[in-house]
Amino acid sequence: MTAFQESRGHAAAKPVRWAADMVATMREGARLYLDYSAQSLWRVDRVIEDLRREGTPRQAVDSVLRGFGAYTGEVIARQTGGEWVSEGEHRLRTPDGRLWDPIDEAHRCFAGHGSLRLLCRDATDVPRTR
Repeated sequence: MTAFQESRGHAAAKPVRWAADMVATMREGARLYLDYSAQSLWRVDRVIEDLRREGTPRQAVDSVLRGFGAYTGEVIARQTGGEWVSEGEHRLRTPDGRLWDPIDEAHRCFAGHGSLRLLCRDATDVPRTR
């Protein structure tokens, strides 16, 4: 575990590792550079869409989807100061108290019903008070 992971708490350890593994896998295997920016999520959505269109079985991509979801959570955490929480599942809590489930959203994206880019946009938008 790195000092960065230790400073973020125990709940962050697994998602941070899953995200880092996905960044390395995409760089080495697909020559796709993921830089933890919101813009990189356009590419992630496209990769997931391509896997779906190719008819890849869900069980064959579960760990990939988990990695992409964790990567998205890390993008959000870095932009908002959010923290991973683990209550059976890993979710991200943004400073405004909202909970986000980017790993589930990656699975929804694979099913054709979600977008990691849009999840990030929604999570990083500061809610307006009236």
